[in-house]
Amino acid sequence: MEGTTPPARRGLDGVVAGQTRLSHVDGLAGQLIIGGYELTELAGRVGFEEAAHLLWRGALPGTEELEELRRDLAALRPVPAQTIRVVRAAAQAPPIDALRMACATLSLDLDAPDDISPAADIAAAKMLTARFPTLVAAHARVSAGQEPIPPRADLSRAANFLYMVHGKEPDPIAARALDTYWVTVIDHGMNASTFTSRVIASTRSDMVSAVTGAIGALKGPLHGGAPGPVLDMLTVIGSSDRAEGWVRNELAAGRRIMGFGHRVYKVRDPRAEVLSRVADEMTAAHLEDRRPFDLARAVEQTVLRVLDDVKPGRNLRTNVEFYTALVLQALGLTPRSFVAIFACGRIAGWCAHVIEQHAEDHLIRPQSEYVGRRGLKVER
Repeated sequence: MEGTTPPARRGLDGVVAGQTRLSHVDGLAGQLIIGGYELTELAGRVGFEEAAHLLWRGALPGTEELEELRRDLAALRPVPAQTIRVVRAAAQAPPIDALRMACATLSLDLDAPDDISPAADIAAAKMLTARFPTLVAAHARVSAGQEPIPPRADLSRAANFLYMVHGKEPDPIAARALDTYWVTVIDHGMNASTFTSRVIASTRSDMVSAVTGAIGALKGPLHGGAPGPVLDMLTVIGSSDRAEGWVRNELAAGRRIMGFGHRVYKVRDPRAEVLSRVADEMTAAHLEDRRPFDLARAVEQTVLRVLDDVKPGRNLRTNVEFYTALVLQALGLTPRSFVAIFACGRIAGWCAHVIEQHAEDHLIRPQSEYVGRRGLKVER
């Protein structure tokens, strides 16, 4: 009827909340576009700093622009003393909580923390993107009873992170694998944490506040994913001949198979495709025992076959969590830190969305459908 409010869609499913030039997710085609490029054109072919520049500035950088950005980010890696105190205080907290608490303090290091001009946003984006790996690495050290290792400006972003975690320079293939992972997860449409950052930015709030809110949204298991449990699953299965029985038992019990199925993708997650190749490169380089990778590939094929049999038409395919778990474990990183490490890649995308929302300068204020009671009277 004319003039009536359309019914609310649960979880805003299918609702277009805004326009963006940053990324596009096509779940039916299994396609992810980042700043005009398909993911396969970027991941493994450009570095993280180049992808960040693409999102922040709208184009891949030239040689001089890239060198300047790398120098700027490297110089910003050290973290203020007050922030490190927060990391120490949160030593036993989950890494994503420590990152959220520490991130909120970084506005103390800005001359004008409430400035949301384009120049101020770019400066804040550089600062946050540079310091997230330092924070996550420092927390990994202090939670293990070790002292944080100061960042080095002569190493790449990924190599420096692995150095700060492990205390030694990583194999170049390991650093390349982590860099490719960060490019792969740099942005992914209007997901929950990105939408959170844009809602906060739409109030003309600052970059640090918006990103801190995004971390809070990422923490939730329905968004942050479950790459850690993928490893638990592979450990329990143990050998490829046990995979089918285990999977069928889990499905019969109504439990989800970790690393498979996605809210948007109805075919294989393109990010899983990229990280599968990264896993191949790492296996070929003998960075780690290849048996976990061989088991994972066998389990993947079995799970896909059983899912097609037990849940026909559901199109439950491999998602990004499956190979994320394998790649990050092979780099010597612990499952409890996986979500925070993901944030070290997604930070550039969050910042880009804040920049875009500030430029749009329009408050996000959806309506709600009231389903409560009416006409109640106060009785005295």
